[in-house]
Amino acid sequence: MIDRLIRVTTALAVMAVAVIAAVISYRHAYELVVAHGEAGLTARLVPLTVDGVIWAASMVMLDANRRHQPVPALAKWSLGVGIVATIGANLVHGLGHGPVGALVSAWPAVALVGSYELLMALIRVEHHIIAKPVVDQPESHTVPTAETDVPPEPVEAPTLEQVVRARHDAGNSQRAIARELNIDRRKVKRIIEQAA
Repeated sequence: MIDRLIRVTTALAVMAVAVIAAVISYRHAYELVVAHGEAGLTARLVPLTVDGVIWAASMVMLDANRRHQPVPALAKWSLGVGIVATIGANLVHGLGHGPVGALVSAWPAVALVGSYELLMALIRVEHHIIAKPVVDQPESHTVPTAETDVPPEPVEAPTLEQVVRARHDAGNSQRAIARELNIDRRKVKRIIEQAA
C-alpha cells in the first residue's frame, strides 16, 4: 500500500513539474521563434515540435523496454536532438540577460526533460513490478514424474503429398489444389493417383 502511495504521489509531482516546465519552456521557445522572423501558426507550432520529439522518442524507448527489444537508434537520436534543441532555445532566449539569465531561462527545459524521463522510469518500474512473478507461493510437494522432465515431441509439418491428399479428400478439384499450392496440376494428379 505504501509503495503504491509513493509511486502515485511521485507520478503526480513529476507530472505537475512537467506541465509547469512545458508551459514556460513553450513560452520561451515561442518568443525566440517570433524574434527570429516567424509569426502566426508557424510560431505557435514550432515549439511543440521540439518537445513533441522528446515525448515521442521517450515513448518509443519505453515501448521497446516493455517489449524487451533493443531501443531503435532513431529514438535515441531524436531524444538527444530534442533535448539539445529545447535547452538551446531556452538558453538563447535568456542570453540577453547575461549568463545567469541564460541559465534561469534554460532551467524549465531541463526540468521538462528530467520530468519526462522520470515519468518513463516510473512506468518502466511499474511494468516490471506487475510482470514479476510471485515468489512467495507455498511449495508444491508433488513428486515430478518422468513425463514432466521429457520435452514434448516436435510436431512435423505435413508433406506436400499429405496436403494434396487432404485437400482432394475434402472435395477440392485438382485445378484448385494446384492453384492454392502454386504447383503444376500434373503433379497434383500424379500424387492423387499414387494415393489411389
